Amino acid sequence: MPESRSRKDKKSEPLQPTIVGNEEEQDNPIWYKVVMFGLMLVGLVYILIFYISSARYPLGVSAPIDLGNWNILVGFGIAMIGFAMTTKWK
Repeated sequence: MPESRSRKDKKSEPLQPTIVGNEEEQDNPIWYKVVMFGLMLVGLVYILIFYISSARYPLGVSAPIDLGNWNILVGFGIAMIGFAMTTKWK
């Protein structure tokens, strides 16, 4: 059986992987951490005040705007903004 021709080997160097984001990562400023933890705590305190006051405060029966049980969503929303900020925390 006849042999097939061999391909000519190119004497090329293998490709070197390039690393994206090679520059030094800098820490977040101090205000970023304060705001992040602050939002988490404010959301927690908001929900605790709502439960402890039996739905009177912060925007319950005694307020001009009665959100009722939507206050829980407001508190979790504030806390979730803080938790979302943790994805950029270095």
